Amino acid sequence: MFPPGFQGRQRRPCSGPRHRWLGERAAETFIFAKEPLRSAGVVSVPGMDQEVYHVRDPRALKAVAHPLRSRLLAELRADGPATATELAARLAESSGSTSYHLRQLARYGFVEPDAEQRDRRERRWRAIHRFTSWSDVATAASAEGREAAACLRRRQLERFTADVENFERERDLWSEAWAEAAGMSDLVVRLSPATVASLYERVSALLLEAEERDRDDPDARGVTVLLAAHPRSGPRGGGRE
Repeated sequence: MFPPGFQGRQRRPCSGPRHRWLGERAAETFIFAKEPLRSAGVVSVPGMDQEVYHVRDPRALKAVAHPLRSRLLAELRADGPATATELAARLAESSGSTSYHLRQLARYGFVEPDAEQRDRRERRWRAIHRFTSWSDVATAASAEGREAAACLRRRQLERFTADVENFERERDLWSEAWAEAAGMSDLVVRLSPATVASLYERVSALLLEAEERDRDDPDARGVTVLLAAHPRSGPRGGGRE
């Protein structure tokens, strides 16, 4: 449903100010599909809960904030079970490195050995959940949680930008139908935090319904849908009062 994971080999630490993604409400961040860093607010969609890993341990959040682990989880969520060697080839990493970081993801409940694998010569890993969520307010209770959540939010922003730039570079390679359908828009409206939360729920539900409807359509492809809403900064903006 949602496409590419992290590209490049980032090793720099996360630092910088926290971003307020959804104003002053108790925002809960959802991580969608292949790219495991997707912010979509407080989403409560029927049928989704069994696919969501609600992270409450800041150590688990810190674990998945690691650049390579984020990319590994992204690959498993989008393309299904894979071995450490297969993932290493895709991501230009060593199999020893991918094997270690897969075990760390397993330690915190993000991945597990694939019970349906037939070839036992090398362990295949699968993502346990399709989505991951955490509460920004709850994680802010500890320095470790604040740092991990802030790191993930910055990666979200980086990934959003990279996704759009990647498509623009490849636009001429796509069919006219996709070139016409793909696009961007932004709109400034006056909304309350409650309305923003409600919009996230409705849009998320529509996306899941659309995915199910197009499941067997041969023209369907992985599509990045970027959801972001935040209060405007500047003279007319405002933070905590």
